[in-house]
Amino acid sequence: RSESERRTAFDQWLHTYNHHRGHTALNGHPPATRVPNLTGQYN
Repeated sequence: RSESERRTAFDQWLHTYNHHRGHTALNGHPPATRVPNLTGQYN
């Protein structure tokens, strides 16, 4: 209904898509599993 609602919904959708939704091209794993050091916990 508003720009702020759209932004909030998009952020949530993007997180789910990249971190929780399995992709067939990745054998059921989410894209985030293919990015080394995504969370910055390793140097």
